[in-house]
Amino acid sequence: MASERVRAKLASFAPLYVLIATWLVAAHSTPHFADLAWRDGRLVGASVDACVRAVPVMLAALGLTLVIAGGGIDLSVGSVLALAAVGAARVSEADGSAAAAVAAALGLGLLVGALNGTLVVALGLAPIVATLASMIVVRGAAQLAAGGVVVPIDRSGLVEILAARPAGLPASVLLVGLLFAAFAVAKRRFAFGLYLEASGDNPRAARLAGLPVGAVLFATYVLAGLAAALAGLVVASEIRAADSASAGLYLELDAILAVVIGGTPLSGGRARLLATLVGALALQTLATAMLMHGLAPHIALLVKGVVVLVAAATARPSWGRAIA
Repeated sequence: MASERVRAKLASFAPLYVLIATWLVAAHSTPHFADLAWRDGRLVGASVDACVRAVPVMLAALGLTLVIAGGGIDLSVGSVLALAAVGAARVSEADGSAAAAVAAALGLGLLVGALNGTLVVALGLAPIVATLASMIVVRGAAQLAAGGVVVPIDRSGLVEILAARPAGLPASVLLVGLLFAAFAVAKRRFAFGLYLEASGDNPRAARLAGLPVGAVLFATYVLAGLAAALAGLVVASEIRAADSASAGLYLELDAILAVVIGGTPLSGGRARLLATLVGALALQTLATAMLMHGLAPHIALLVKGVVVLVAAATARPSWGRAIA
């Protein structure tokens, strides 16, 4: 009994172990990966770069954590990222206002999230079918809006806003912190968190208890759309453009993998938000190391696929509980 408790306690920190192990392997096998330097008033290095590059996956994975905890799945987050980026770029091109660009991106994310929620909750479609269709349609809409070209963002202050470093930290990293804090407060301090996990764990029992299962699931899709749109703003500001063909490509894979590594069960019923962020960091650490080794993109995809299988096969109910 005591040994089982010890194993469960150790497993509760599993995502953190994965991150540490990934970083140590990367630092040992990749020249200069662990190097850090203070340059132009900021900390630079491969590890810092991995944290910044993980931001889009972190944002999308936070939203996806809520959806999965509620018993759903969302395969459209990458396409939503692309649509939000293109929307922001087009509005910026026409209006020149950062506020209008942000509003357009977030509005599109909320709209697609509401569409996904309607398909799943109101029409009763299987989440994987509904969001797969949404993924295709939304990607097509993004490419249509872009007109087959990369749309530049150079007339608004959006790039400058997200490139700022308040308190010495990139604004995009602070954005992750704000979204995490908002979701964590909603989960821990409001009835939403209780309803979410009860609905995902046993939707039938939750309905019999009078819980608003459908409304909760709908809300998770809307929040996932919002999170993916924020990721789109970050990506567009980083490259100063919106590429509808490649922006957010395979983001759903990375986000799901981050959620799985973080210990949120794909069967629903638990939302481990902080552990999801740890999983996203571990994933990006691996990706950065592979990039520094010059591995081809298809090899990187193969490695990620194997990691998904291993994480899903070895995950336990207590995985990530201590850093949820």
